[in-house]
Amino acid sequence: MAECKKESCEGCPSASSCGQKPASMLAPANPASHIHKVVGIVSGKGGVGKSMVTASLANLMAAQGYKVGILDADITGPSIPKMYGVHGPAEMDGDYIKPVETKNGIKTMSINLLLPDEESPVIWRGPILANMVKQFWSDVIWGELDFLFVDMPPGTGDVPLTVFQSIPVDGIVVVTSPQDLVSLIVKKALHMAESMHIPVLGVVENYSYVVCPDCGKEFKIFGESGLDKLAEEMNLPILGRMPIEPKLAELADGHFDEANNHYLAMAESLLMALEG
Repeated sequence: MAECKKESCEGCPSASSCGQKPASMLAPANPASHIHKVVGIVSGKGGVGKSMVTASLANLMAAQGYKVGILDADITGPSIPKMYGVHGPAEMDGDYIKPVETKNGIKTMSINLLLPDEESPVIWRGPILANMVKQFWSDVIWGELDFLFVDMPPGTGDVPLTVFQSIPVDGIVVVTSPQDLVSLIVKKALHMAESMHIPVLGVVENYSYVVCPDCGKEFKIFGESGLDKLAEEMNLPILGRMPIEPKLAELADGHFDEANNHYLAMAESLLMALEG
């Protein structure tokens, strides 16, 4: 029987069981990027406010003096540039791409900053979408960052899988809303992270309540929250509850850099989860 060598095992699906260490799937970081923590913002479905949570956390960290970036991994539904009122085209530095900075100093990269027309639809298949996300990691000059927040697309498809495999994610924040159906779908994202050994830092509930501008009473538009039950069942900390706030919706139309003073406790909870 021929001796088993490294060369003969290359490409074999059973290589890892033969004593060969599987190659890392991490994409190479940009040589000019030095990022301390990478945090993904995820959910099992769309429409729960992942971008709102991403931008809120980024603003809060920037307001506390941290160097922050946002990687918009939602290639087919990018919203970060619109929220901050930033526009492309992003500039090149040799073979690499320079991120576009918001007014409050957050470095951003999104497909909308590379398209000649921001309103053009991105009609690409999964592998091309996934490759673009890897380019946002390898080809963008992020520089020195304390936090890079990754605004993920909904679901558990190609792009979230690529982010988890290709980028050294330190942990994820899961976004949910009060409806029971959403909580059930969110569990899929939690189980995906668990299966890929990605730490779950905690859960943020969006649309928790609305405050009456006249009497100050809180109204739960979507009914009683199932967040406490979900957090207990999955053994996760609750990082925060975000209300329906018209002011934030107004700022999200191009001026979200002005929303620095909201939800400070949420940022503090995230820092504690990362340190823990």
